[in-house]
Amino acid sequence: MAHTSQDENSSKTRASWTAIEGSPRPLGVSWVPDEAAYNFALYSKNATGVTLLIYGDDISTPLLTKPLDHLANKSGRVWHCRVPRSQIAGARYYAYSVAGPESRYPFLPHAFDAEKILLDPYAESIHVPPTFDRSAAIGPGSNSGRAMVGRLPELGTAFDWQGDCSPRHESDLIIYEFHVRGFTQSPTSGVPEARKGTFLGVIDKIPYLTELGVTAVELMPVFQFGPGEGNYWGYMPLGFFAPHHAYATRGASADPHNEFREMVRALHAAGIEVILDVVYNHTAEGDARGPTYNFRGIDNSTYYELSGDPHAPYCNFSGAGNTLHCANRAVRRMIRDSLRYWVTEMHVDGFRFDLASVFSRGGGGAVNFEDPPIFGDITSSPALANVRLIAEPWDAAGMYQLGRSFPGASWSQWNGRFRDDIRQFVRGDRGMVGALMQRLYGSDDLFPDSLEEARHPYQSVNYVTAHDGFTLYDLVSYSKKRNWANGHGNTDGLADEYSSNCGHEGDDHVPPGVLALRKHQAKNFLCLLMLANGTPMIRAGDELLRTQRGNSNPYNQDSPLTWIDWTRKDRFADVFRFVRLLIAFRKAHPTLCRSRFWREDIRWYGPRSEPDLGYDSHTLAYLLRGASQRDVDLYVMINGSDQELPFLIQEPPAVRWRRVIDTGLPSPDDICPPESVAPLSNEAYTLKARSVVVLMRP
Repeated sequence: MAHTSQDENSSKTRASWTAIEGSPRPLGVSWVPDEAAYNFALYSKNATGVTLLIYGDDISTPLLTKPLDHLANKSGRVWHCRVPRSQIAGARYYAYSVAGPESRYPFLPHAFDAEKILLDPYAESIHVPPTFDRSAAIGPGSNSGRAMVGRLPELGTAFDWQGDCSPRHESDLIIYEFHVRGFTQSPTSGVPEARKGTFLGVIDKIPYLTELGVTAVELMPVFQFGPGEGNYWGYMPLGFFAPHHAYATRGASADPHNEFREMVRALHAAGIEVILDVVYNHTAEGDARGPTYNFRGIDNSTYYELSGDPHAPYCNFSGAGNTLHCANRAVRRMIRDSLRYWVTEMHVDGFRFDLASVFSRGGGGAVNFEDPPIFGDITSSPALANVRLIAEPWDAAGMYQLGRSFPGASWSQWNGRFRDDIRQFVRGDRGMVGALMQRLYGSDDLFPDSLEEARHPYQSVNYVTAHDGFTLYDLVSYSKKRNWANGHGNTDGLADEYSSNCGHEGDDHVPPGVLALRKHQAKNFLCLLMLANGTPMIRAGDELLRTQRGNSNPYNQDSPLTWIDWTRKDRFADVFRFVRLLIAFRKAHPTLCRSRFWREDIRWYGPRSEPDLGYDSHTLAYLLRGASQRDVDLYVMINGSDQELPFLIQEPPAVRWRRVIDTGLPSPDDICPPESVAPLSNEAYTLKARSVVVLMRP
């Protein structure tokens, strides 16, 4: 008969170390099903004391106040504990208070205040109570009962992804940038009232997206951002794991995770990729005058770039008051964990990084031009191996790393040079034909495919307009910005939009001839965008000639000014038709967007023979052969002058060519299937002033 010793019996009943003390991994709050307990883990290098607070419905009085003992509840720089659910019946929310050393003048590295209720940076769901008070988070003292808190994970069945599969587009990639709320908030959206301005409202507009033909959506920030910040766009994040509560149909009382997942699942089912505009360069806490929500009070010197100046202690390379210390290993880990979370748990397909040049900055803002470690952290993560990474390759302090100077060699980038050069050419500026050629070709001056660099043209995200700047209609309607409503004396926004009002300033009492010219120029912009090698991006509403009445920076305007007015689809039906068919044309011809530059398949011409690159030239033509891509040949003629001009077809015979696009013609002749038009009968084609013509040859 086998005997069991007393020591063996006791070992079977003795709890593990982690069951008693908690685990430092993963950071945040996690559910431990085998123990029916929550694990809490918080990083703070400099804290001298951390207290966990757990709440029920009343966030002013904790159900549990648990001071953490560094001898039992700390591993390295992570404070942790484990709490059985049986001990916190009715628990719904959690937060922390953190104590630490006082700052010593003049460096002010710390901002600890043990009275402040602090939000977990890893909170996956953030509760904004009706009693929230931003002013209570400013300055010293308690904000109990008035603070945002984390929501404990809901226990139940996992979300049913129903076999969700992420689409992946190449030559047919068309990115469509929009704001979740602004996309459907207008009464004209046709979306049910309860779903306007939400993730579910986006689902209701998927038929429109498929009709238009876009293959990827780029959502302006959806991370939980600070309420009361005058912040409509969302570029003031509170945390990097939680979807914004107001984009759920039940608002502040909702956990928006599953509604976000429903949106992603539905977009994927329609063949549309989901890209998030993410802000990892600053937070909603702002400068020293701002609120203390989490990062500042948990470990100020870990999370932020500090200047050493007591009068302006935070480096401000973001333009928002502070800059995340992206060279710090704990911050890099948080960014990597956040990206991985949105890919694995939320099925996101890519990210556009706001002010990504901040990633190159180290302590005090010094720039690491060689190998900023965060890029290796991101690209070496298996979960991120096939994710789209798109950079805004500059910061608000003047660093501009567009093209080969950006450290992320495999990343795509917003090509601001494309925007500016195309705008200047279409406006009629002199000396722009050479730049036009460069941008159409794929910007190989910025993304060279040399032996050393080996870049690709698709890394250039080409755009004419984006959320920051004029809409397409305003670009051809205003010569000066009208940003007075933003409260900065009309000093905010881009200094020069390279815009033109087409002979009449603004959108009131527009003469018919001016309106016709504006539509004509809008078509030229979109046509050149879709003809260029690279990845095109359209700003939502440009296909409807949406206006913001000259406001180029309405980041704090949550009103019909920033909501899409869907009645313009009928008012400008001819423009919508043109854009829809133009997108279909682009997707049907892989010869336009290639993995490599056009090289021997391109031949440049002018109106008669060789291209005219002179200062006074406004014309260009080219042949793009398609056989290498199993496609047709295209012949493009561009007249940027204010005069009608004949172009000789340099690739005869003319009878083999059919006109498919002519922006100088009225709808429906501005774009039409090649089989619906007769072959050319003349070796010359007359282009109207400010026109783009595309011919097709089988």
